[in-house]
Amino acid sequence: MRISLFSFKIGFIAFMIVLLLMPIGHVVMILNEILLEEHKFTGAFLIGLLGLMFLVIGIIQNQHRITATVLGLVSGVLVWTGWIEFSFVWIAEKLKIAPLIEEGVIVTKPEYLVMMSSLGLLMTFLVFYLFLKTNCTYFSWFQKHLGLKKYINTKGGVQRPLALITFIESIMLMWMFYLVLLLVYDKEISQYSHIATSVVAIGSLIWSLYLIFKLLRITKLDYAIRYAILTVIIFWNVVEILGRWNFLKEIWVFPVEHTIENILIVLTLVGVALYYRHVRKKKGSFYRQKDN
Repeated sequence: MRISLFSFKIGFIAFMIVLLLMPIGHVVMILNEILLEEHKFTGAFLIGLLGLMFLVIGIIQNQHRITATVLGLVSGVLVWTGWIEFSFVWIAEKLKIAPLIEEGVIVTKPEYLVMMSSLGLLMTFLVFYLFLKTNCTYFSWFQKHLGLKKYINTKGGVQRPLALITFIESIMLMWMFYLVLLLVYDKEISQYSHIATSVVAIGSLIWSLYLIFKLLRITKLDYAIRYAILTVIIFWNVVEILGRWNFLKEIWVFPVEHTIENILIVLTLVGVALYYRHVRKKKGSFYRQKDN
C-alpha cells in the first residue's frame, strides 16, 4: 500500500496523539509529587483509578473503534503513571534507596533503580505474549520469525476489546523499553554502557523511522494509533537518551519552571484532535461529491 495524502494525514495525527501523551504523562507524575507532597500516593491512586474508569468506558464503547482505542491509550498512560510508577516510588522510599549519582548529579531516580527488579516478571509476560494471538506489530514480528504462528489459535469471530488491547500493549511496551534503557545505563551490567546507550539510540532512531514510514500508509485512525504506540515509544528512547546526554532539556520533568511550554503541549494535542475532525469531514465531503 502506497502513502497517499489522506494516509499521511492519518499517520501524522496518530503519531502526534501518542507522542504528545508521553510528556503529558510525565507532567502528571511530577505535578502530583509537587502539589500533593505528603499525599502523593493518594493522588497516584486516584490517577490510576481515573485510568481504570477510562478503560471501562472504552470497553463499553468498543463498537466505536477510535473512541475505544484512545480511551485505552489514555488509561494505559494514567495507570502506568499512577499505579505502576508510584508503586516503585513507594518501595524506593520505604527501603530508603539512594539515587544513582554521577559527578554530583542525579542521573537515575531511586524508583527506576527499583524498577529494574521487575525484569524477571517482564520476561515472564513476554513469553506469555509470544504464544498469544495478537495484532501488535512488535509481538507479531517475533511470532513470524520464530515460527510460532502455527502454534497459535487464530480462529474465532469474537470482537476484540480494543480499549483493553491498547491499554495492555501500551503498558507492556513502556515497561519493556524503560528496562532496556535502565539496563544499558547501568555500568555494573554493561561495562561499555556509553557504547550500549549509543547503539540503543541509533537503533531506536532507525527502527522508529522505518515504523513511521509504514505508519504513514495506514488509513484507519484507530489502527494507526495502535501502530503509533510502538513507533512513538521506540522513538521516545532517543528523546530520553538525548535528555540524559544533556542535548535537550526535558521540560515535562520541570512543569513548574516550564508552565507555558507544557500548556502548549496540551493545546497542541487538542489542536491535533480538531485537525482530525477537519480531515474526516473533508474526506466525507469528497466522497459525497464523488457519489453525486
